[in-house]
Amino acid sequence: MIYKTVGKTGIRVSSLCLGTLSFGEENDENIYFEMFNKCRELGINFFDTANTYANGRSEKVLGKCIAGCRDEVVIATKLANPTSDNINDRGLSRRNILLAVEDSLKKLKTDRIEFYYCHKLDLFTDVEETLKALDDLQRQGKILYPAVSNWAAWQIMKALGISRSKELARFECVQPMYNLVKRQAETEILPMALEEKIGTVTYGPLGGGLLTGKYGAEKMVKGRLAESEVYKKRYGDHKNYTIADKFANYALSKGFHPATLAVAWVMSHPAVTAPIIGGRNLDQLKPSLSALDVKMTKEWRDEISALSIKPASPTDRSEDL
Repeated sequence: MIYKTVGKTGIRVSSLCLGTLSFGEENDENIYFEMFNKCRELGINFFDTANTYANGRSEKVLGKCIAGCRDEVVIATKLANPTSDNINDRGLSRRNILLAVEDSLKKLKTDRIEFYYCHKLDLFTDVEETLKALDDLQRQGKILYPAVSNWAAWQIMKALGISRSKELARFECVQPMYNLVKRQAETEILPMALEEKIGTVTYGPLGGGLLTGKYGAEKMVKGRLAESEVYKKRYGDHKNYTIADKFANYALSKGFHPATLAVAWVMSHPAVTAPIIGGRNLDQLKPSLSALDVKMTKEWRDEISALSIKPASPTDRSEDL
């Protein structure tokens, strides 16, 4: 296992992170223990959840999984999405941050959270208010580092500027969507993370299943892409399915499961600390775990990248780049 340091924190994590979005969806918890134990067997020490996954059950299941090895693993969870019908049980207000962290600590059965993500932007709360509350949590030892997901690069930089000027705990990890059909993070977020020495833990390396070989321009099977309105909207553009077809054929021609090569491609970006992988069971997870055995060269990465659409430059003066 290759371990990487998260930004400037000194915390070293495995080059794959297990996401627990599915933990708690089924009644049989043995499914999740099997996945967790396999990851630990391979040296994975990084686990990601959120207070809304499986209606809060994900944190509870993960808490049970880590009970015997808490000090050997690194845990990340998130807040901001609604957890009840109460209008204040959401967002990044001081009130919600202070209540949400206590709830997550209780469910995870732990005394601290290594990386605590703002899951999305809160348009109703001033950023400085959020940062002050997170700084308080760090000083109390309830979180080790604030982190951020699904913010634009300029929004993150604004927060970093406030943290620097007010001497508040800064975001030390960023979690953007990143895969072969969703490459927008390459434009500003990944370069920003490298420049600011921020850890980057990306989600969605398989594009919601699009890059597993199950889907294509002329084929559709049961799964999130077929059944979830969110995923239909996110990946429904026909060009994504065309890219998926080309990529699946390419991967198979090289002797790899498409999921394995999709994860390995994300891992190979120099800004990426660890992609988040997941599945509903161990069989679904195994192809992603196999990415650990892929030795991706820059030339090979470029060849795979050419199968998809390169995102536009952040500036119109492309002749200066």
